[in-house]
Amino acid sequence: MPKLSSRFAAFPAYPLAHIPARKKALLAAGVDVIDLGAGDADLPPPPAAVKALQDAAEVPSMQRYGFGLGYVPFREAVAAWMQRRFGQRVDPFTQVVPLLGSKEGLAHVAFGYLGSGDVAIVPDPAYQAYLGGTLFSDATPYVYALRPRTNFLIDLDEIPADVMARTRVLYLNYPNNPTAAIAPRDYLERVVQTCRERDILLVYDNAYSEMGFDGYVPPSIFEIDGAEDVAIEFHSLSKTYNMTGWRCGWAIANPSIAGVLTKVKSFTDTGQYMGIQAAGVAAIESWADFVPTNLAVFAARRDASVSAFRAQGFDCEVPCATMYLWIPLPEGMASAAFADRLREEQGVIVMPGSGFGAGGEGFFRVSFIQSPERIAEAARRAGVVLKAMQQEREG
Repeated sequence: MPKLSSRFAAFPAYPLAHIPARKKALLAAGVDVIDLGAGDADLPPPPAAVKALQDAAEVPSMQRYGFGLGYVPFREAVAAWMQRRFGQRVDPFTQVVPLLGSKEGLAHVAFGYLGSGDVAIVPDPAYQAYLGGTLFSDATPYVYALRPRTNFLIDLDEIPADVMARTRVLYLNYPNNPTAAIAPRDYLERVVQTCRERDILLVYDNAYSEMGFDGYVPPSIFEIDGAEDVAIEFHSLSKTYNMTGWRCGWAIANPSIAGVLTKVKSFTDTGQYMGIQAAGVAAIESWADFVPTNLAVFAARRDASVSAFRAQGFDCEVPCATMYLWIPLPEGMASAAFADRLREEQGVIVMPGSGFGAGGEGFFRVSFIQSPERIAEAARRAGVVLKAMQQEREG
């Protein structure tokens, strides 16, 4: 057998890797499975996006390579939306980078800024693309545990001086997956200032920018003075428009930083299918009508999730953003053991906190991606497992 690279050997198991197979097996056995694991809602995308994709499939020019340029109206729609939504003027040709979903861009941007001996500060728990990009770049991840004591924020003052001296990239994601935490403006101001002082690239994952509740409106990092010098921000159609499988997103940065990611991508792909980018235009243009209605559905599911899990003895905070509950388990109860028993004994799929990294231990993530009735049933079953595990520990 060919020898594996040391980089590959350093990779942990991906947290979702085994779940589809187990779900398939449970369904085949006749189990009533309730999947609250992945952030993949059972809601439809904007009808205009579906129609645009259907129409694009009939256009011969759409079937050719898009390359890095892609479908020009997609770039223009992104730029117009950034102006309308955040008040940020961006050049569609030099500051917008079309992506095959934001995940690949989050990983690929590290290739242009990290190498052996460099450090990337990676939150833990977190989306695994941050760690993946760092390890593939042969750099060293400094894993910072996101815990309640810092309100799930990275406190840069706690990073050792020798680590900060080697840090070239900082990954941030607010509103946060999986903790649902948000970042106050003064915190973002301090982070931007530190990155400017130390020439650190701030990789800002803003995939949940349109999933704020109760009047909370998540900002763009570019609303913070000075961010344009050091930041690259990532957006996605996945959560906002229920288009996870379409794999369409973009990055925004100043021309220099955007050019780095564009060059990396020129060696790794030949662009998104332009028909999907045409659908992306239709989705973005439906923002004003589609997003509020869609968000109201998620708000109702959030409220149902909190009520249902609280009723079963779980301690739930009410998130003001994202599509997740980040639920603590009793002291000493392993999150993987809880999630495995819940799946195998009750047919309910949730994500163990440890699946996102060691910093997530002691929590599990619920995605409110199904109807309130199904969520309530999932919570009831989770309560059964919680009580059983508590009784076993006491007995």
